[in-house]
Amino acid sequence: MAQIEQSDGGKKKKGAQKKMSIHVDFTPMVDMNMLLITFFMLCTTMIKSQTLQIILPTNEEVKKENQSQAKQSEAITIILDTEYNGDTPAVDPETGKTIHNIYYYEGIADTTFSTNKYLRKEQFIGNVNHQPQGIRKILRGKNEEVMKEYETLKNKWKNKEITKEEFDKLAKKNASDSLKTRPVVVIKPGPNTTYEGLINAIDEMNINQISRYSIELPTHTDTVLLQHFEKANNQTIIRPLVRSNTSATK
Repeated sequence: MAQIEQSDGGKKKKGAQKKMSIHVDFTPMVDMNMLLITFFMLCTTMIKSQTLQIILPTNEEVKKENQSQAKQSEAITIILDTEYNGDTPAVDPETGKTIHNIYYYEGIADTTFSTNKYLRKEQFIGNVNHQPQGIRKILRGKNEEVMKEYETLKNKWKNKEITKEEFDKLAKKNASDSLKTRPVVVIKPGPNTTYEGLINAIDEMNINQISRYSIELPTHTDTVLLQHFEKANNQTIIRPLVRSNTSATK
């Protein structure tokens, strides 16, 4: 409560201004603030942060001596490359996105080129008319059994038959189900690949529910395959580091 007190101050001259002192009691305001804080604490709904669930590479249910081994029918190796115009990554004029090329082979590489197990070329295209294209189509085909169950779980979640927590738990279990046929993907970033290209490849692992993958450097065998692809298709893939001049100035 505010109070106004008038001070007498003894005898004053006629016409002199009277002095008044104002006293404000802030106790009720403090009480009101505490009530408001308590009200908002009790009525506020805490929202759970929205995060992207990423399937990390795992060696689940695999013996230590067999962790580096995989069936030829399940293995697929992808070599990442980025196209450049000079020192700048090339951009697709239609989509405005950086052009990333993916050279892949299944099973064990055939450096004798007596079979069709040498490099094939794809790109990160994604979905067109709700259908996977590019490298996504290849990976999804290799993980078809897991993706079929994943779509079933996804529909159950959309129809509110299961909760989001149940969906995440079941989807993770489905992705690592050893009874299903699942691919083992080896991602090999080339010397001219950008970080964007590598991130795109990891995104494809997550989108296609692939839990078994690793990131390694290209080997001499990969170089031989790339050289053969260059000659067969009259293309230039192996080239000096286009970013060497840029990195030297830093």
